Amino acid sequence: MLPFRFSLVCVSLVCWGLSELYAEPLRVVNYNVENLFHPAHDSVAGVPTEDEEWTPSGERHWTFTRYKRKTENIARVLTVMGEWDGVDVVGLQEVENAACLKRLCYTLRRNEYAFVHYESPDRRGIDVALIYKKARIDTIRTRAISVALQSANLGRYETTRDILYVSARVDKRDTVHFFVCHLPSQRGGAAETEWKRQIAKKTLQLAVDSVFALQPEAKIVVMGDMNSAPKDDLVGLTNRMNGEKGTHKWHGQWTCLDQFYTSPAMDSISDVRIFDAEWIMEQDDKFMGLKPKRTFNGYRYQDGFSDHLPILLECRR
Repeated sequence: MLPFRFSLVCVSLVCWGLSELYAEPLRVVNYNVENLFHPAHDSVAGVPTEDEEWTPSGERHWTFTRYKRKTENIARVLTVMGEWDGVDVVGLQEVENAACLKRLCYTLRRNEYAFVHYESPDRRGIDVALIYKKARIDTIRTRAISVALQSANLGRYETTRDILYVSARVDKRDTVHFFVCHLPSQRGGAAETEWKRQIAKKTLQLAVDSVFALQPEAKIVVMGDMNSAPKDDLVGLTNRMNGEKGTHKWHGQWTCLDQFYTSPAMDSISDVRIFDAEWIMEQDDKFMGLKPKRTFNGYRYQDGFSDHLPILLECRR
């Protein structure tokens, strides 16, 4: 018979091992929510943004009721993705301002979530943001990384969304570095606008390198709408969406615009998937099959979600 004290130690070690084995995974979501605008006309640093169509008097007749429904729809998606315990971290694209994020956090789970957001120089006023569950996540450092779209050959300067950086402690234990991106669009042609995305990725690479310089084994998650097909083009990181079906459908073609990159310390302890439940989709009458159900079909309001599908990175300890 084992001594009583030794038996207690063995039981404690077994229980500790089981708690590590069955600890709740960290659920990280990225979601381009497509035009989450507050119905009031907005400005950034005193400069009005180009958001007139997303006001009650604008072309889309964007009322507070429609804005509230849009927020509820996004919260519903995130709630289902998070299952019983809820999602832990959410990177968002196409959010207008802090008022939208406050309402989303309130709608999602009252008092359980907080957010990080900076106003960017995007002319439409849409930004990136990060929502996190306060019970699990403690932010350490946050900053907006500006992207200067300057082309010496074309002799022009353009503005775009900032890259959001958040370092955070998870469960009072591990530090994870999050980058949330919304790279310049392909409007005007994919080849013609590629220089913009290359500048944004060079800016992102420098920021990632600065983390690795201080912590070579850092846990890094880059997420966002990259506005191009998945590539392994960030040194030190793996694009986790290679081979995935797609998150955005354009003229009948699926492309995985929304992507996760992870560092080696995250690669072996995480899995990714696209959330493509049928209830956030609709029939594609023109090109067949299904497509994401948007808030508007053209200018016809249809109480949908987004033209992008959200993606999930589930991390085990």
